[in-house]
Amino acid sequence: MNNKKVFVFFPDGVGLRNFAFTDFKTIGEKMGFDITYWNNTVFSLEDNLGFKEVKIENHQLHPLTPIYSRARKRCELNVSRDKFKDDVYPTYKFPFHYNSVKNIFKSLYTKLLIGVYSSEKGVVTIRKKINALERKNPKYAYCKAQLETHKPDLVFCTTQRATQSISALLAAKDLGIPTVAFVYSWDNVPKAMQVVETDYYCVWSEHMKQEVLQYYPFVKEHQVFVTGTPQFEPHYDESLRLSREEFFNNYNLNINKQYICYSGDDETTSPLDQYYLEDLANAVRNLNNEGYNLGIIYRKCPVDFTARYDAVIEANKDIIEVLDPIWKQVGSQWNQVLPAKEDFKMLYNVCEHSAFVTNVCSSTVFDFVAHNKSCIYYNYEQPQLTKGIRDIGQNYKYVHFRSMPSDRAAIFCTDKKDLQYLVKQILDGKLSNIEEGKKWYEIIVGKTPTLASKNIWKSISTILN
Repeated sequence: MNNKKVFVFFPDGVGLRNFAFTDFKTIGEKMGFDITYWNNTVFSLEDNLGFKEVKIENHQLHPLTPIYSRARKRCELNVSRDKFKDDVYPTYKFPFHYNSVKNIFKSLYTKLLIGVYSSEKGVVTIRKKINALERKNPKYAYCKAQLETHKPDLVFCTTQRATQSISALLAAKDLGIPTVAFVYSWDNVPKAMQVVETDYYCVWSEHMKQEVLQYYPFVKEHQVFVTGTPQFEPHYDESLRLSREEFFNNYNLNINKQYICYSGDDETTSPLDQYYLEDLANAVRNLNNEGYNLGIIYRKCPVDFTARYDAVIEANKDIIEVLDPIWKQVGSQWNQVLPAKEDFKMLYNVCEHSAFVTNVCSSTVFDFVAHNKSCIYYNYEQPQLTKGIRDIGQNYKYVHFRSMPSDRAAIFCTDKKDLQYLVKQILDGKLSNIEEGKKWYEIIVGKTPTLASKNIWKSISTILN
């Protein structure tokens, strides 16, 4: 038993799914680690899960940190655009806002910083500037005091993208405590979402490791561990599986129907998402008239609180069953909507008992391919698209979609008129992306999707020894 003390750090709620609700803690404890959750979220791990935790009650950022961070992101995207001679990078930028005096100041100041720091040297300088600001932030001293009291041997940060983590990780580094960050999402590296600098990084796959080294020249190869992600581990946990009868009973589904899953998207990615659901409902209605017996399971994006689907669902309530993800709203921000552990079971069984999934460009393609199910990606614009509404087509031009081994890794519906035919082809066993989708899954998720938690602990062990 090594009994090394590890702080598993949650700067926000996005890491809970991977590192609190999976077997991550159990695996680490079996390997002899003494695990404490260093918790910056509003979700009490001690009260809800009985985990040992140290709460961070100070949530301060230096007032200039958000401005500098936004500028840093745009500077990095400008550097990538120039370095790789690729116009995809500016499409990752969110627009500036000028709708109040405060926003005008923020936008103009950000633009000034971008003008000064849009070079590789400039990016290093602006990162140092952010660190200097956060060392002056009272949260830095607060976190440093917690670390001095509890004396962890290592801090493992569950996401690389939260500004809330900067001061805490700087405090650890300044005390000589090794720091590790997990890269949270498959699209984060090219999007300039690496907010923190840690001593080491855990990434999903060799593909992601190469991205980190390509975009962040200050990171050296020995600092990056390929571990996989715990995100997909539950899909291999047979104990989550319900029989078809039990699942259909639990959610009042019609046992005689075959269900297609419609996985909803957030409003930024797919602002007209409800109309794709309507298109699927129309296709299903037509196929039912041809003798099929189909329904739709609509699973919304957990951070979508709009009423935009309501009219479509109401008009098609004989076809669409709503199975909301089991997430809990514990604050007003998108990253304060936290998954409940029960949602793993629900997602597992939605994948297992649906014929296939359809959506706009989400990673659910991987959830379903893990269950040997196909995925239709909508890739046509809606007639409701007007100036000022973001088109979905640009999503598929993003860098992370270039990782596809071929355009057959998903089934692309490029015309509304083709949707019914594609649905029918999949149902009749004449069309599938599973074989090619599995190759893509391996590129993104890595070769050992069931061993991610164990691999992360092995990496931590290597670092500590």
